[in-house]
Amino acid sequence: MSRFSQYTPRPLEIVDTTLREGQQTSLLHDHHKYFFTRADKEEILRALIICGVKFVELFAPVVSPQERDDFAALKAVRDALITQKGYTFLLAHVRCHPRDVESAIGAGADGLNFYLGTSEQSRAFNHGRDLDAIVAHARPLLEEVRRHHPGLILRFSGEDAFRTREADLFRVYDALAPLVDRLGLPDTVGVATPADVAARVRALRARYPAMEFEGHFHEDRGFALVNALEARRGGVRYLNTTVLGIGERSGITSFTALLFNLFLEREYDALEGYHLRGLYPLNVLVADKLKMLVPPREPVSLTNRTHTAGVHQSAVLNGASAYEAHPLDQFGVTASEILLGPLSGWNIIHYFLKEIRYYQLDEGQARAIAAAFKERVYQLAPDVPPEAVLIGLAEEFGLARLALPETRSRIVQRLDSPTTAARSGIPLDGRRHAA
Repeated sequence: MSRFSQYTPRPLEIVDTTLREGQQTSLLHDHHKYFFTRADKEEILRALIICGVKFVELFAPVVSPQERDDFAALKAVRDALITQKGYTFLLAHVRCHPRDVESAIGAGADGLNFYLGTSEQSRAFNHGRDLDAIVAHARPLLEEVRRHHPGLILRFSGEDAFRTREADLFRVYDALAPLVDRLGLPDTVGVATPADVAARVRALRARYPAMEFEGHFHEDRGFALVNALEARRGGVRYLNTTVLGIGERSGITSFTALLFNLFLEREYDALEGYHLRGLYPLNVLVADKLKMLVPPREPVSLTNRTHTAGVHQSAVLNGASAYEAHPLDQFGVTASEILLGPLSGWNIIHYFLKEIRYYQLDEGQARAIAAAFKERVYQLAPDVPPEAVLIGLAEEFGLARLALPETRSRIVQRLDSPTTAARSGIPLDGRRHAA
């Protein structure tokens, strides 16, 4: 009996493809890195498993000797965590080609994610087959795998499904559905709207009521997240994600953003088995591999609790909920940050000098220093932080400073790397955090 046959799927199963789709991001090229190293992959896989992911997609080992060897190393990482976190299924992304299949089975993959383009564009410019030839090419291979390896998880995706006419997709899926565990629903080039997703999911579920589906949504129109949420509402159990949403072109659905939004929509059943507090450290980990901060549009980030406008800063000092509506602490973001700059008002300058730097000053002095600060801050050299200007002004104004006894620094155990903090600010808990 296979492990998958003994596994009870949760209401939502993330099929994370950071180590396949994510490696196709152009961000890796920005610093001439080009690929995740084996150590990178091992860290990312370990973090995904700890966060509760049970399905992870990898390249087929046939892609390169490096991917072949990395597949074996990642299996070892997975196996070392079975006792602690249970079994995680490693799936190989394969063409409908015997070499791809043989390499994945030989490497010990738990499943094969087959794909073949079904849109007019794919048929014309990719593989050159018509619909009947697609079926004739894929079906014998799927039959052979199912016959000789009945325990493998099999998925077939009509690549570019949302530019494939519904009748054409049905023609292919009718022939292949009896041979697979899941049918894919890939918006390969990011053309679908939420309405398109809802309609296509309804049509597929009506035609294949006993079938599981797997959604894969690209960000070309900015709809990757909302399309995944729409698919989930329509009953799609399996959804592809990557950490930070990285991938080909503009990427796909962000793993942490998806879980964050399901939490806010009170879809708590979908969060079964996922370790939410590990999500921000996971974002920081992958951002560090890309030599960047967590992107500002990623909701599970310190950026989502960072304030620069004076009105916002003043209100947050009185009550963070004034401009922080979401419980990001439950996702591992345990601090807020205020950035000093030309938009900062006297309130935050008073707070910084008195509470952080221990100068003695009143409101009038804070207002006067704020006025001087706003004149000078626009002339700052890139290597001079705004805090240095304020401290200089405090000395110019002759402010007295409390003399505090020396104490040992507090030791803080962290899951994310402190080396990624690259900007100056005032964390409201007194610590620096990566964005």
